[in-house]
Amino acid sequence: MKIFKSLSKYKNLNSSVLTVGTFDGVHIGHQKVIKKLNKNKQDNQSVILTFFPHPRMVLQKGVALKLLNTLKEKQELLEKTDLDYLVIEPFTKEFSRLTALDFTRNILVNILKIKKLVIGYDHRFGRNREGDFEQLQEYGDLYNFEVNEISVQDIENIAVSSTKIRNALNQGNIEIANTFLGYEYMLTGKVVYGRGLGKKWNYPTINIQIDEDYKLIPKTGVYLIRTMVHRKPYFGIMNIGFRPTVDGKHQTIEVHLLDFNADLYGQNIQVNLIKRLRDEQKFSSVEILFNQINKDELLARQLIEQCL
Repeated sequence: MKIFKSLSKYKNLNSSVLTVGTFDGVHIGHQKVIKKLNKNKQDNQSVILTFFPHPRMVLQKGVALKLLNTLKEKQELLEKTDLDYLVIEPFTKEFSRLTALDFTRNILVNILKIKKLVIGYDHRFGRNREGDFEQLQEYGDLYNFEVNEISVQDIENIAVSSTKIRNALNQGNIEIANTFLGYEYMLTGKVVYGRGLGKKWNYPTINIQIDEDYKLIPKTGVYLIRTMVHRKPYFGIMNIGFRPTVDGKHQTIEVHLLDFNADLYGQNIQVNLIKRLRDEQKFSSVEILFNQINKDELLARQLIEQCL
């Protein structure tokens, strides 16, 4: 898959089979669209046109929208498909003012050279979402491209949306979110120094700093996770929260990797969430806290046996 960071940089002389959307999460519904896209490409190139920032982040300034993927995570997920090209157009208010006709003629036809457009049954486009499926069919007749609609039945059979997944994560329902995603929800960030309390109690943790403030962090609590370090898999337990037992002042993401002993400071790491084990709690002493963490580890090891 080749990536272009704007439409102005897109260079492809071949005609394309295209779909358009934000694709936040690249969930099983998105995967169905991409599969249909690739199935229809024949002698054309399969292309996704997506946007960053998310349009709602630009057009609805008062809405603190959290996304399922960072831009890099989305790119890596799309790399796993048979997609030929990914075009990431910087979304601006000026871009949002393009009429449906201008968007179709100037972008879809003149730049992306579409022969087929694969869209969901409720797709809207252009200024104020004025364009719909019927209008696209008219433009298709005018500019010689085919519009391939994914039916309401196909979409409803999947019954999944990015909003449903966000809600599940905010409620701590990791297993439901993972089912809708078709993969384990991930957090990606840099390992940074913490207060070192875990190490003092022979329970070292790594602190993960996520720079993208738009990334959705699931509900606070303790989770079973898995990760890859130097191409080797490791399981662990992760706490998302404010560390009330030790008077924490801000939210942290701390991971204790099981059967692991190495320095990861400064490195980037991705952790995949498998199951939420419990709520974050305030204990009357640090000793009681680490007694509970030992219990968390025992439970985690039992669950890991089921994962292998």
